[in-house]
Amino acid sequence: MAKVIIEPGTKNANYWKDLWNYRGLFYFLSWRDVLVRYKQAVIGILWSVLRPLITIVVFTVIFNKLGNFHADGAVPYAIMICAGMLPWQFFSNAFSESSNSLIVNSNLLTKVYFPRLIVPASSVIVSLIDFFISFMILLFLFVFYQYVPTWKMLFLPLFLLLACITAMGSGLFVAALNVKYRDFRYIIPFVVQFGFFICPIGYSSNVVFDKPWPMAVKYLYWLNPMVGIIDGFRWSILGTETNLFLPGFILSVTVSLFLLIFGVWYFRKTERTFADVI
Repeated sequence: MAKVIIEPGTKNANYWKDLWNYRGLFYFLSWRDVLVRYKQAVIGILWSVLRPLITIVVFTVIFNKLGNFHADGAVPYAIMICAGMLPWQFFSNAFSESSNSLIVNSNLLTKVYFPRLIVPASSVIVSLIDFFISFMILLFLFVFYQYVPTWKMLFLPLFLLLACITAMGSGLFVAALNVKYRDFRYIIPFVVQFGFFICPIGYSSNVVFDKPWPMAVKYLYWLNPMVGIIDGFRWSILGTETNLFLPGFILSVTVSLFLLIFGVWYFRKTERTFADVI
């Protein structure tokens, strides 16, 4: 068991070392959340597959069959939807869980010392497990449509890392706010629902890019960090059938990195008051 010595004036210097010393707690919280999520569930981990699968079916019927939306190139529409649904579902789950994680674990926060950043970080890891389970849908669609991805699939972990960065940064910021202002627990579902419609899930970013709008207006669209991540997923999964608008992608990545830096800074700034306020 790691021995932790709390010394005055050295809290910031030891904090990041404490994160490593408390890695056992990180593993425990992650595994506990996985067990709780699927405990006494009739179909268990299949919920991670059914939720995006139902959404893909609904989007295919409404947007493709009724709305006459099409995928880029000759890619099946269901695969394009899946390529956008997977990163969005991961982000929405990770953001929601990490934002509420401090409130859910309030009893733990008031009893013992440990780096509080472990709590929201473990929530992101649990959502990452759900992502890998849901990824089976994409593999099934590859087989069903006899679609063979290109070498660009090798870049998929990079875009998944960007999704983790975005979820972690925004989740840390809102988690810290949620401790002091409990109204945020009602705002979070609205933000997730609103984000679902402004992200290119049921449509391609080319729909926006082809509009006769000024480029300054179009860049506002890429200020949404999930736009760059979803476009990156589709670029790596759909191969030569879609293009990645590099300036817009760089803008989205910049926002993601800013969210992480700002989220960690604000979380660390307010962390010392969590036990008193919560």
